Amino acid sequence: MAIIYQPISEELLLTRAECTTAKEVWVAIKTASLGADRVKKAKAQTLKAEFESLKMNESEQLDDFCLKLNGLVAKIRALGESIGEEYVMKKILRAVPTKFLQIASALEQFGNLETMSVEEVIGSLKAYEERLSR
Repeated sequence: MAIIYQPISEELLLTRAECTTAKEVWVAIKTASLGADRVKKAKAQTLKAEFESLKMNESEQLDDFCLKLNGLVAKIRALGESIGEEYVMKKILRAVPTKFLQIASALEQFGNLETMSVEEVIGSLKAYEERLSR
């Protein structure tokens, strides 16, 4: 049991103090880990659903929207899920309001989304937003 207890945190150690055999400790730690993995997967699914439903409001600034979107992507990736750059770019182009429709269509039709970066897409949208504000 001493070998099992060495790498675990003190908090986890205190919650397993009532276990009397190494097998009980091992099963308890394994059960807790499986529960943590399930929670992590459930959280990732919730964040993915939020990512999918995210839309930019007409009055919202592009920078604010992109911060929200990139924050969600970072949280999803931190939970071990993968989201490709091309998928994020396509989401941005789908989520922008109608005032960005022309530039979003041009990027989809004439830009190579397979080689473009998210920053390039955002930069193009920002340049267009700047022109609109004049």
